[in-house]
Amino acid sequence: MHVRPANADEVPAVMNVLDGAVLSIAVATVRAGIEDGGTLVAVSGDDSADGRILGALVLDGSHIEAVAVRRRRRGQGIGTTLIEAALDRRDRVTAEFDADVRPFYEALGFDVESLGNGGDRCRGIRE
Repeated sequence: MHVRPANADEVPAVMNVLDGAVLSIAVATVRAGIEDGGTLVAVSGDDSADGRILGALVLDGSHIEAVAVRRRRRGQGIGTTLIEAALDRRDRVTAEFDADVRPFYEALGFDVESLGNGGDRCRGIRE
């Protein structure tokens, strides 16, 4: 597996991965991420140009708008690798997420706090 910036031809495949994780994100946000190098994809195999997209991460500046991995490939470190790649590209990264994935972000070194809405949503920061 290899992580690299997505290209404009891959918007449908990226949206497919994000939709499969039931994440709501605008196509325009994904395209803007592609333009500034903030939409990353994890692809199968060593030849990153021809590999199948296994996961995707969309940054808006330094904020993770979405990160998702194909259902059959979850639990294999792909999401972790995508976030680590984002951290390599930004000095500071933030994210908002459901409380059930809080342990995932904490394991990656994010400082996490509840957003105070009944504990359903959290915000994480890693510098």
